[in-house]
Amino acid sequence: MKLYTKPGACSTADHIALQWTGQPFQLEILDKESMKAPAFLAINPAGAVPAIVDGDFVLTQNAAIMGYIADSFPEAGLAGDGSPRQRAEAARWLAFVNSDLHPAFKPLFGPAAFIGDESQHEAVKLAARKRLRSLFEAADRQLAGKQWLAGFRSYADPYLYITLRWAQGLSIDLSGLDHLAAFKARMEADPAVQKALKIEGLA
Repeated sequence: MKLYTKPGACSTADHIALQWTGQPFQLEILDKESMKAPAFLAINPAGAVPAIVDGDFVLTQNAAIMGYIADSFPEAGLAGDGSPRQRAEAARWLAFVNSDLHPAFKPLFGPAAFIGDESQHEAVKLAARKRLRSLFEAADRQLAGKQWLAGFRSYADPYLYITLRWAQGLSIDLSGLDHLAAFKARMEADPAVQKALKIEGLA
């Protein structure tokens, strides 16, 4: 299994998940230019990470890749203990990060995609910051009394962690969200997380 990643992108979450499995895998680190090069476009015509190649199977889309990692290495428990309920909980919080939290950053990275009038870009960014604060508050509430989003370590956790890194880089107000702060500290103390970040040049 080979993962294509770009340092600090959402694909770093897949890298952490693979490190959590404890199983061997290959990694190719891309940058903005190599993501648009013919060699990678043959794997993912969208020119986006993550992508996984496993034999003759090519898979894109972060949520699908996380599910594939979990199913390929079930002993890691990234989708729970095998019960429908735990799998649903893991999938619920993966969906929260993938479908709600991650897209909420997009107006900050490229407001022009949402409104053409440049004079309104700051208003779009402000609205995005308010929405992100609300979403992180929801995650903070979920983490009350828990170490992990789903109540057990799952593939949702590294994805949440990467969005927290983005939030820090963009100076999103996370003040008072103590459960999130404790979660981030736990992730950063994890040897597998440290290894993934070091390999990608992020630590």
